[in-house]
Amino acid sequence: MRVLIWISIFLITFCGMEFMAWFTHKYVMHGFLWSLHKDHHYKKHSSWWERNDFFFVFYAVISMSCIMLHNPTTFPIGEPIGFGILAYGIAYFLVHDIFIHQRFKLFRNTNHWYAKGLRRAHKIHHKHLGKHKGECFGMLFVPFKYFRRQ
Repeated sequence: MRVLIWISIFLITFCGMEFMAWFTHKYVMHGFLWSLHKDHHYKKHSSWWERNDFFFVFYAVISMSCIMLHNPTTFPIGEPIGFGILAYGIAYFLVHDIFIHQRFKLFRNTNHWYAKGLRRAHKIHHKHLGKHKGECFGMLFVPFKYFRRQ
């Protein structure tokens, strides 16, 4: 029974991170911390590192803290929460940074309708270079209008 609870908390956390990614992106990155996120839209830098990557560091610290603070009596859900955040971070990095933005030159010739839809939706978001008017959505729950078959 304990394993089912652990897996449930892990999955709830993973799915909840989709909301957190959307919320953080819309109200924090395109809000009061635009100064950190701006270089992700403008690309006027030669460095591989972007100030935007500090958001990754922030969630990594939260994930590691939950895992390290896990205690069977005082914080029994620390591990599944921490690993759920970690799993979402890995998935987000693979989809957003590697697949969509090609920070590493992998998956360049992917020709699947879902993959094309993700790229199309993200391209529409990056069409607006400013702080406002950027359509925001998560990685998993992208509106279906972007997934038309061609």
